[in-house]
Amino acid sequence: MTARAALLLSLALAGLLPAAMPALGQPGAAPAVVPLPPPVPARSGLDTDALKSDLRGTEEAQKRLRAELEAAKGAGIGDRARLNQMLVETATRTRAVEQQLIDVEGRIGLLDGSATDLNASLAKRRGVLAQVLAALMRMGREPPPALLMRPDDALDAVRSAILLGALLPELRVEAETLAADLSELSRVRGELAAARDSLTRLKAELDDDRKRLSALVTERQRRQAEEQPVPQVERSQAETVARSTGDVHDLVTRLETEVGPSARAADAAKAVTRPVEPGKPDLTALRNPARITPAIAFSQAKGLLPLPVAGVTLKSFGAPDSVGGAEKGMTIATRAGAPVSAPADGWVVYAGPFRSYGQLLIINAGGGYHILMAGMERITVDLGQFVLAGEPVGVMGGLSRTAGPAAARGAAATVPGAGLRFGNEPGTALGQPQFYVEFRKDGISIDPTPWWAATDSQKVRG
Repeated sequence: MTARAALLLSLALAGLLPAAMPALGQPGAAPAVVPLPPPVPARSGLDTDALKSDLRGTEEAQKRLRAELEAAKGAGIGDRARLNQMLVETATRTRAVEQQLIDVEGRIGLLDGSATDLNASLAKRRGVLAQVLAALMRMGREPPPALLMRPDDALDAVRSAILLGALLPELRVEAETLAADLSELSRVRGELAAARDSLTRLKAELDDDRKRLSALVTERQRRQAEEQPVPQVERSQAETVARSTGDVHDLVTRLETEVGPSARAADAAKAVTRPVEPGKPDLTALRNPARITPAIAFSQAKGLLPLPVAGVTLKSFGAPDSVGGAEKGMTIATRAGAPVSAPADGWVVYAGPFRSYGQLLIINAGGGYHILMAGMERITVDLGQFVLAGEPVGVMGGLSRTAGPAAARGAAATVPGAGLRFGNEPGTALGQPQFYVEFRKDGISIDPTPWWAATDSQKVRG
């Protein structure tokens, strides 16, 4: 509001500016103020009915899962195929729900920011708005004098008309601005309520899917331990090689020549030869969950591989790293506890801690290609195990972990975080778990971007 308008308001509040409220009813007058939705009263105590309902729902879900697992038990290729199919389908659905949650959380962050800005703007203009409203109320109580009835007040009437003509446009602008801000604040609060309802629903779905996935993984590894047990001596040997090796390329080379399960996995990968023909590959084999070898050659899988996790890409291949070099893989910020899936068919040649990578998983995809994945809190597959594209292989933790070559050169291993936020503001990924994936061909890092499926809605943080 201008200084002139402020002076006029002071006169109005002092009783020197009588006017009539009907003037504001003319065309162009300020719109009615939109009332704010009443605050939702805080709930106290426990909702025992809701708790009982949740418990019943969890028990029913567990019963259904046990029934499905019982149906999948037994001997034969069909049994393993059924379990694999359940694993891939559940992991895919969980990843989709994770991505929806990230999108909703980002939307809530933006709406919260808008609501904060609007509230700050209204608070900043609180004094001016109070003056506007008080002046309007004053003018409503003291209408202007009538010239025909009180000719002795003609001078006051003329002065009031002059002042009112100067003041009304200013009042109208302020009233319209106030109404617009309140209307926008009401809309933002409505969208926030809807987004939070959606967040609650998605979290419930995610919780059910994670429980189901955990039970399926436990069953898969139980069967794996029965059918292809890894002797403790071979596990210890792999750990010894990892501790005595400082380079990933040397680690892979030594594992695939010195450690039994890793060597057998490498031999199985070499024994599989897939013809590389021009054009699109035959994808029929990808629909067979009972396969025990890669469905197609890795070199022909470009544009087909699912991302291992849902999240926000923080660093891409080739981007500058923190020590003056270039990133050899890509880093993705995820939600706490997010499941990690294998991006391609292959054999596990290493699963365990390695230097600053933390928990490192290496998959031999055949044809000289290896997939490195790090940043996980827990790996859920074993040495020598064959995994399908989309099959769960690990779980993210709850802290930000910088993994990969940059970490190996001295970057911080863990950064404690305080809550999850997936917005567009700088720094919102701090404190979130960070997943690292790298593709290698004959020991040399390559850009994984051409391999990811185009349908994956992955956000890139600029």
